[in-house]
This record gives sequence, C-alpha cells and structure tokens, in this order.
Amino acid sequence: MLLFLATIIAVAIANSPWSTSYEHFLHYPVQVIIGGIELFRHMGHTMTISQVVNDALMAIFFFLVGLEIKQELLVGELSSPKKAILPVIAALGGMVFPVLFFLGVTPNHPESLGAAIPMATDIAFALAVLGSLGGRVPKSLYVFLATLAVADDIGGIIVIALFYSKGVSLLPLGIGLALVALLFLLGRLRVTALEPYIIAGIAVWALFLQSGIHPTIAGVLVALCIPAGSKVHIRELSRKLHEQTSHLSTEAREAERAVILSHDQLERIAEIKSTAGQAISPVQTLEHALKPLVDYFILPLFAFVNAGVSFGGVSADMLLGLPLAIFLGLFLGKTVGISLFTYVAIRVKLCAWPEGMNLPRLISLAVLGGIGFTVSLFIANLAYDGPEMAQLLNEAKLGIFAGTIISGVVGYMLLSRFLPKSEAK
Repeated sequence: MLLFLATIIAVAIANSPWSTSYEHFLHYPVQVIIGGIELFRHMGHTMTISQVVNDALMAIFFFLVGLEIKQELLVGELSSPKKAILPVIAALGGMVFPVLFFLGVTPNHPESLGAAIPMATDIAFALAVLGSLGGRVPKSLYVFLATLAVADDIGGIIVIALFYSKGVSLLPLGIGLALVALLFLLGRLRVTALEPYIIAGIAVWALFLQSGIHPTIAGVLVALCIPAGSKVHIRELSRKLHEQTSHLSTEAREAERAVILSHDQLERIAEIKSTAGQAISPVQTLEHALKPLVDYFILPLFAFVNAGVSFGGVSADMLLGLPLAIFLGLFLGKTVGISLFTYVAIRVKLCAWPEGMNLPRLISLAVLGGIGFTVSLFIANLAYDGPEMAQLLNEAKLGIFAGTIISGVVGYMLLSRFLPKSEAK
C-alpha cells in the first residue's frame, strides 16, 4: 500500500504545477562529510537525492535481497536441484522471452538499452496479489511464485553487473573484491559479530561506486558472506534458558512506579538475553532489522523518486514504441516464457507438476510474473541515465506501469476463475 501510495503521489506531482519543484527536489545535492571525507561523492560531484536513493539506499534493498537469496540457497527452495529446478527453469523462460518481445518492437539503439527492463518480477507486489485470494491458493503456488521471483532476482543482479556497469576502474574494484574475500573468510570462520561486516560492507559499497560496477552489487556480495549458522541451536535454547532462569531471583526492591534489580539479577538477565540472541543467525538478525526499514522507508521513497512519469506530450505514436515494447515484454513475454519453459520441462519429465498446479493455474501465475514494478524501474533508470535520455525514461515508466497494472489485474482474474472456490487444503 505504501509503494502504491508513493507511486500515485509521484505521478500526481509530476503532472501538476509543482512538477518543477519535484525535479528540483530530485536533483538537490546531498552533502555528508565524515572525518573530512564526503560520503556521497561520485565522479568528482556531490550526489543528488535521486542518486543517493538509487545508488546508496537501493544497495541496502539489494543487501536484503542477498540475505534472502542466501537463506533460500542454504535451506529454502533453492537448496537442492530437485527443489529448485522447475522454478529456475520457469524464471529462465521469464527472462528470455520478455527480452525477445522487447527487441521485436524496439531493436534499435538507444531504446534497445532497456531490453532487460521487462525481465524483472516484483516479488512483493506479485505475492500481495496472490495473497489477496486468501486460503483458496494452494501453498505450492506461493512457493513456486516466490522461488521463481528469487531466481529472477539472481538473474537481474547478474544482468545489472554485466550490462549496466560503466567504465570499470580496476584498482578500487580489486580492493573491494579483496574485502569481499576477507568477509567470506570471516563467514567461513563463523565470526558472528556484525560490526566487521557492516564496516567492511560500507567500504565495499564506496569502492564499487568508484570502480564503475553498480554499487547495489556490493550489497548482494556482502550479504552472501554473512554467516547463517547460530551459536546456540534452537533445540538447545529451551534447556539453556531453563538453567539460567532457575538461578534468577525474583525478589526486587519495588514501588508503585519502579522496580530496582540487584547487580546479580542484571548480570543473569544479560546472560539470558545473550543466550537468546545467539540462537538467531547473523543473516536473520540483519534481515529482521532491515526489513521494516526497506519495506516502510526505502522502497516507498524509491517509488516516490522514480515513479514520477509525466503524461504531457504523450502521443499515440510514442506509445507504440518503447512503452509498447515494455508492456508486451512484461505482459506477454513473462506469460509465454514462464508457461512454455515450465510446461516443456514437465512434458519431457524433467520435473513433475507441483501439488495443486495445472496448466490454467500455471498460466495465471505466469501472468502475475509480469508485475515488474520495483526492479523494472531500477533497471530503467540505469538504462536511460542522463538528461539526454529523460524522454526515453519517461516512456519506459509508462510501459512499466501499463504492464504491471494489466498483469496484476488479469492474473488476479484468471486465478480467481481457476482456483477452487473454497479454501485449499
């Protein structure tokens, strides 16, 4: 809802008398100096609000994505080939066909720079639409769509790293990768203190920013180094806490509005807190801490900064170019690619139908894959960067909005038609 509201506000302002003020806000410089070093400085210039959101705050978003990917790779639906193969195949189809549809409409430069825009699936919006159907949705459909979207994120990250990085400088890149290797070693040694990862992670981000590799990639690489094991296994937690609480005195000096504990009680409670905290892995500690920040601040701010599409000067001829290419890529490319690759994999007996899945439901889920919003907007900003590309970026936003909205509405209608009328068992 916050993403949707931020988007509506951005579109409304961009098409109002305040549009000039909105543009000034986006290009307002952000100067933060720590110890004589300007933190948000790139290519000799102070970064603007728009650049800080897209290059710094979105690195935190991709860091969170990296934490989620690591968990899926270790214990989730990507943890074994048997679990992962079908949604990964589906994701591949959902990346190849949107690009083909896009290039079929706009094969020429510079429009072709945005060929990767319709590759992305917005997992938050897609699962929100699926969740709106409540208990009628079999769990296997949630798992399939979520895993497909995670594999899709991995593909998007690779595309950003390979095709949307500019003028690579080897020295800062080499130092950044050396720090990543050090963090990987710390993770293998099960160093669970978060401070080294946070400090080195900020350094890696700054080095990647200067290297020309998009700094969001730094967020993903650092996240994959964070250890996922805990010092106290959950099966041992109850016993340890019972031992510690059994020696905890319940006597205290107290009045109506105050309770004063003894130093011994304070020490024992600190031990209990430490023991409980050690049952949570660093990966989940960081994910739990960052998710509210990302969901309720970073992504709505990203939407407000990037979703301000202007409808002024839009003509029918314009809509038949880049907006149509992105719309077809999201709505048809995703649907055809996910459905076709999945169905072929099942027909050649490479995989079996997930429980509760059939062809109509598969096609309906594939349509939801065309909800591209967040990462599609992000890639559009990378593809059409600079004042000379402003018109193409505006057209790309039109295509993203159209493809996302139509995919969401049609996917919901199809699922409502093909899912059981009562709650799934």
